[in-house]
Amino acid sequence: MKTNLALAAFLLVVFTSISAPPCSAADGTPLKLWYDQPATQWMQEALPIGNGHLGAMLFGGVSVEQIQFNEESLWVGNEEDTGAYQNFGDVRVQLDRPPATGKPGPLKSYRRELDLRRAVHTVDYEQDGVTFHREAFASCPAKVIVVRFTADKPGSLSGTVAVNDAHGAKATSDGHTITIAGAFPECKYSGGKIWLPLNREAQVRVLNQGGTIEAKTGQIIFQNADSITLLLCAGTNFLQDRAKNWRGPLPHDKVTARLDAAEKTPYDTLLTAHVKDYRKLFDRVALNLTGDSATTGQATIADKPTNVRLAQYKVSEPDLGLEELLFQYGRYLLIASSREGGLPANLQGKWNNSNNPPWRSDYHTDVNVQMNYWLADAANLGECFVPYIDWIDSIRAVRIESTHKTYKTRGWTMRGESGLFGGSTWDWIPGTSAWLLQNSYDHYRFTGDREYLRTKAYPAMKEVCEFWLDYLKPLPKGTLVSPNGYSPEHGPRENGVSFDQQLVWDLFTSTIEAADILGVDKEFRDLLSTKRAKLLGPKIGKWGQLQEWMVDRDDPKDTHRHLSHLIAVHPGRQISPLTTPELAAAARVSLNARSDDGTGWSTAWKINLWARLHDGDRTHKLFGKLIRLVGNTGVDMGHGGGLYANLLDAHPPFQIDGNFGYTAGVCEMLLQSHAGEITLLPALPKAWAKSGSFTGLRARGGFCVDCTWKNGEVISCQVVDEVAAGGGAKVKVRVNGKVQEVGMGEVRAR
Repeated sequence: MKTNLALAAFLLVVFTSISAPPCSAADGTPLKLWYDQPATQWMQEALPIGNGHLGAMLFGGVSVEQIQFNEESLWVGNEEDTGAYQNFGDVRVQLDRPPATGKPGPLKSYRRELDLRRAVHTVDYEQDGVTFHREAFASCPAKVIVVRFTADKPGSLSGTVAVNDAHGAKATSDGHTITIAGAFPECKYSGGKIWLPLNREAQVRVLNQGGTIEAKTGQIIFQNADSITLLLCAGTNFLQDRAKNWRGPLPHDKVTARLDAAEKTPYDTLLTAHVKDYRKLFDRVALNLTGDSATTGQATIADKPTNVRLAQYKVSEPDLGLEELLFQYGRYLLIASSREGGLPANLQGKWNNSNNPPWRSDYHTDVNVQMNYWLADAANLGECFVPYIDWIDSIRAVRIESTHKTYKTRGWTMRGESGLFGGSTWDWIPGTSAWLLQNSYDHYRFTGDREYLRTKAYPAMKEVCEFWLDYLKPLPKGTLVSPNGYSPEHGPRENGVSFDQQLVWDLFTSTIEAADILGVDKEFRDLLSTKRAKLLGPKIGKWGQLQEWMVDRDDPKDTHRHLSHLIAVHPGRQISPLTTPELAAAARVSLNARSDDGTGWSTAWKINLWARLHDGDRTHKLFGKLIRLVGNTGVDMGHGGGLYANLLDAHPPFQIDGNFGYTAGVCEMLLQSHAGEITLLPALPKAWAKSGSFTGLRARGGFCVDCTWKNGEVISCQVVDEVAAGGGAKVKVRVNGKVQEVGMGEVRAR
């Protein structure tokens, strides 16, 4: 049977123009998080919606609906201090109990859900003979959040809408609008005065069909309505332009104009436009691990509430549908928190209910913000990567000044955390700037966008190379090492730590490639090549491990959460089982020694690393560390990792990098393209081997890939060149362990 399947496999490579549509569309598998009771905990139970610009967590309460919301630029900080991402406030809709049509009865048929296929949150229940329905979505086209309340009996909706500002501004109401507005003239964070105060404003419009509404004491009161629709918009005067001191016009006119436009648009039109815009991104990728769900029993499992499925998950008998759901949830969260023209996802995406959030809810640069974007191109969401590079581009001048002040070098580097304005506190970790730009160049490798490479990625890469050319230190025999380096967040500071060495090799390699592609800076490119040849390379230690430091001191009992000396395996490309098998074996020894325990993001990184080492079963085993229910206290520091009932990742507490890292890891299990070829199913676990398929994953070189397998063997696949980046050149594709070099229009049976 295995031989027949192998013979049946075929590879079709089609070269098309840059204007070609995505090569796939999503299948019809239900993708819903659902629960049979309202949320009471923000972090653990509420469900997120977002349009990149705005984010909200919805609780689905019966007597009170709470909508905690954020706006992406509501930061405190400056060019020296990281500051912190801030909570904007809450909208609370108090719902009066409907008049009973008979003897009052208990609440019936409650269900709240988040439909990932439509990015719509719904609540349904029956109370006192009335069936209530609620829909909420965050529209990117309209730049507003929309919440609609309806009932099956006319006049059943009465209550109050109130808005609470997280910074104490008093709400005012006029007509059918509630407004909160204010500034941060003397706002302080961690004892330091904030020198870049921003003005903020949020408005909620309340639209009714039937009944009456009245503005009173900062609230809107509605009586006997058939439906109520809330339109929420918020903004600040932040401008992503240092030359203008990061500030533009006050937000009032922009917020008002967006609400005016939304109010004039019928609800159904708003919803249709939102779903169309969202599905243009989301529908590009489908993953099917369950095969025929009717025969596998997966359909019965899917009928259970999501929190029950999570609590019952066992890697020995996996809920494959839940694994699919979590994969697509990562894609949903990236679309919701990172859209073109906006700011990148931070430690909590765009969702934060505190003005003193954990780790400032910042841009952590020693793994976390990079991990947030590992999935973007691989999971066919390249547009969602744009805010990441735009933020880096906006803070380059700030980092150049700060770096020169400290190191007296050209170019720039980073500390371990950073904020909206480029301000950076905590420790200097020089390797992190090279790591930031690893993502940036990889985006070019996926897209083939030469203009992006020329104007955004390459200038930053060149600047960071200049820092390292000035900063590297020669040893007595001429070997170049990073002085006083740090292996985050672990170990002493000393010369030649692997974290720095691997990242500098990666940076120099990418910059050499970029200069060749663009046909520029030959002298500079040749200098990088000369210096790269002198870099201290990866070393294998006395117990067969990949060394973390230049000195062979690694402890085989050390289970630290950080994996900084394994960057060359993932997300780098210096070490691979295909190209450097001895170093890959040493990386395996080191990864085994670190154990399978870890915090949320650490577990996700291990999933990616084991996938890069082509060990599908070990990769899948780690799912059991990540896909497990963390209690409502959110405190599990003894073991770390896991998911809350709403499937948000627990570091703990909530950090979104674990969600994003998991999705990236699934992509690596199914498709790899970093080592000079496209490899299909490089880390397929036994749990997935029976049958499955994916469509729409991306490979470097501008390729879009579909694949179907049975009994662990590829039975069909399609590789489409969507950007003609290769110019018709041949591409190597590894199918069922054998490499084919396939050119334009070729079809080969195996």
